[in-house]
Amino acid sequence: MTGYNEVLARNSENAPQSGSFSQTVAFSHYNNLSAQLPIDPATGELVDGGVAEQARQCLNNIKAVVESIGHTMDDVVRLSVFLTDVADLGTVNDVYTTFFTDYVPARTTVGVAALPMGALIQVEAVISNGEGTIPNAPQAGDLVKVTNNSAHAPVNALSTQTVAFSHYNHLSAQLPVDPASGELVAGGLKEQAAQCLANVKAVLEGIDVPFDDIVKVTVFLSDLSELDAFDEVYSTFFPDSAIARSVGYVPARTVVEAALPMGALVQVEAVVSHGDGTPPQEVEDRHGIVIWARNTDDAPKNPLSTQTVAFSHYNNLSALLPLDPATGDLVEGGVAEQADRCLASMKAIVESIDHSMEDIVKVNLFLTDLADIDSVDEVYGRYFPGGTPARRTVGVSALPGGARVQMDAIVSNAEGTPPRI
Repeated sequence: MTGYNEVLARNSENAPQSGSFSQTVAFSHYNNLSAQLPIDPATGELVDGGVAEQARQCLNNIKAVVESIGHTMDDVVRLSVFLTDVADLGTVNDVYTTFFTDYVPARTTVGVAALPMGALIQVEAVISNGEGTIPNAPQAGDLVKVTNNSAHAPVNALSTQTVAFSHYNHLSAQLPVDPASGELVAGGLKEQAAQCLANVKAVLEGIDVPFDDIVKVTVFLSDLSELDAFDEVYSTFFPDSAIARSVGYVPARTVVEAALPMGALVQVEAVVSHGDGTPPQEVEDRHGIVIWARNTDDAPKNPLSTQTVAFSHYNNLSALLPLDPATGDLVEGGVAEQADRCLASMKAIVESIDHSMEDIVKVNLFLTDLADIDSVDEVYGRYFPGGTPARRTVGVSALPGGARVQMDAIVSNAEGTPPRI
């Protein structure tokens, strides 16, 4: 880690704390928050009541973390809501609207198999960080958050299609909804996949951003057995441009099985580079800041994803399964061995781009059995002894290849991508 930018991990007594991860980790112009459970910080226990009370506590915990670092809820760029029952979404939305009365961030909502402590809901957030983390330097504290909705993609009163801040755009997860009718498109998985990706493309065209400026895609499938069918459609969208085709560029990617709103079969979320930046950053050539996509032989490879895609001051890592990079097969052993393999691959990727595990700001952890968390944490602590990265943990009904654990990460990129500033 250089002294140019600092990874800044912080915790507040007004929100639940954990020795395994930090509540918020800031780097450059973003704060990455750990997912918040409906825990009363005074007792360390789940709050009494149902999903409405739990949703309120999750959002109160986020508010406490945000305010502890001198920010407000209007600085939230993206929220992700994880529910053990998607049928609870209407109740959650009633609570949600009391926290976001005017501005609404980008949002992703999925149903998961289980959440830690048996919670009904968990909420995580990405927050703008106008002051940045460059030590002793004047910062662009007046950076403007830019929001946009396009009529050519589905519009939702509770989320903004894309929220840009500094050099990133965060898109709301796109369902396979026909923007003209507001209904799911007819057909099966392939038709729905095409509509999701077309909606993503429409959102980007609405802000004059090329499709190949996507740096990370997260795919939520209601049935992982349909991944091959999804990939058949996905490969017709990436690479999109002649430049991208010439180098075979594909974004980093994570695939998760989840229950989805409206009974959809698929949902797609994207994080997108924003070469122009947001005002008052100096306007640059859109491709003046270069997307760096890189792979190492020391970690598993996938033709439909790049292991790490760097843009500006962040590296976005694809999800890592516990695969032996030499054979492509699941490693032998139980969940501890699988967790170790995921983290060893993560370390190999990070070191291949001249970074260290201390540069990781956020880890997303997916388990097919949350009862395995203690075994995973024992391994995890060897790689992150200081508990610095923010973290999200969810239980999912299945992972690709029958794995028991999967992890992805966001890594600081102190040097930035060219042109260096």
